[in-house]
Amino acid sequence: MREGNLQAPTRHPIDWKNPDFYDEASAFKEMERVFDICHGCRRCVSLCQSFPNLFDLVDATDDGEVHGVAKADYWKVVDQCYLCDLCYMTKCPYTPPHEWNLDFPHLMLRAKAIKYRKGEVGSGEKFLASTDKHGQFAGIPVVVQVANALNKTKTMRKVVDKVLGVHPTAWLPELADSRFRWSADATGPAQVVTNGTHSRGKVAIFATCYVNYNEPGIGHDLIKVLNHNDIPYVIVEKESCCGMPKLELGDLDGVEEHKNANIPVLVKYAREGYAILSAIPSCTLMFKQELPLMFPDDEDVQAVKAAMADPFEYLIARNRDGLLKTDFKNDLGRVSYHIPCHGRVQNIGRKTEEVFKLIGKSVKVQLNTVERCSGHAGTYGVKTPTHETALKIGRPVVKAMAKDAPDYISSDCQLAGHHIAQGMDLQKLPPARLKHPLSLVRHAYGME
Repeated sequence: MREGNLQAPTRHPIDWKNPDFYDEASAFKEMERVFDICHGCRRCVSLCQSFPNLFDLVDATDDGEVHGVAKADYWKVVDQCYLCDLCYMTKCPYTPPHEWNLDFPHLMLRAKAIKYRKGEVGSGEKFLASTDKHGQFAGIPVVVQVANALNKTKTMRKVVDKVLGVHPTAWLPELADSRFRWSADATGPAQVVTNGTHSRGKVAIFATCYVNYNEPGIGHDLIKVLNHNDIPYVIVEKESCCGMPKLELGDLDGVEEHKNANIPVLVKYAREGYAILSAIPSCTLMFKQELPLMFPDDEDVQAVKAAMADPFEYLIARNRDGLLKTDFKNDLGRVSYHIPCHGRVQNIGRKTEEVFKLIGKSVKVQLNTVERCSGHAGTYGVKTPTHETALKIGRPVVKAMAKDAPDYISSDCQLAGHHIAQGMDLQKLPPARLKHPLSLVRHAYGME
């Protein structure tokens, strides 16, 4: 038996249709096995609150072993896991193909699914995970103005805390005056499709809930970059939430509903030779990893997986093909760039950083890259029970991002970016402008 895994981690399909998947006794037995291995290793103690909670529980037993931990206390570990996947991808030496076969995040997912199916998830959490529902008010002028104004008042935030469990001081995204899908041209002006060895020559944009309902400017910046590089694009005809918020809640049936809405639409673009781009890493990851593992025998899901790409993964592929324009005009100055967890676990390398360095060959860019979890993690960062913990997890990132007084802070995950900005404000660090990496690329090209 080897001490650790010397091969790249692989993943087994998620057997969520099997009735045993929801058997609590069976799940607890597997958790005890995995927790015992984690207790003996402890490499992941710095990643999130799940592992400190686990080790504190073990250390408080009479003999310092996992068998002494009450099964009811296992939920103190499960509830702190926000499925960032970093333990699996960057720390754990016992992931498959190692014979110990450890997949901590997907074991936590199993526990969350059991909890959800038992009816132990509150209505507030369910609503927070239903991004299509609260996003439907975006673009309705009077409603947007009133909702955004009310969400800034202490009185309304107390109500939101009581009803939805959202921390009164947590940053919340505003609703957009106009949805991305309403304000963007459905197709671009470029007509000539130039395929490369490493890249498809035309793009289908999966808008995502966040870009569509909250910050459509990110989508417009992507369009500007594509147009500048003469890449034909279309906006996906229709879309539903990617399903990541439902996954994080353990609502796997809800994930399947979104999959059934999205895949039949997206697979047409995949089979017509489009690269499918999503500007939110969690959404991209959902189609690249989680859905293919939940539906391993679905050929349409696998076809979408092959076509789905992070925007910067795509831009670097175009550059490798000699098809990306490098006529950058504007300096970016000092940029602190954060690599989000769901970007890292796509296993594509530091593609956004590569683009920033490419820009730096033509104009001034002083880049500071920070590769550590911000602590936001979707709804985890805004919920009342976990908001303060999320800020604590993000403190080292905030300090690292503030290094050298940057002109801009930036993250592929805009939610993480806002979380970092809030942390900088709380720590009374010099403020910096928050810009999505696509916005900075657009600026560097000289397109205002």
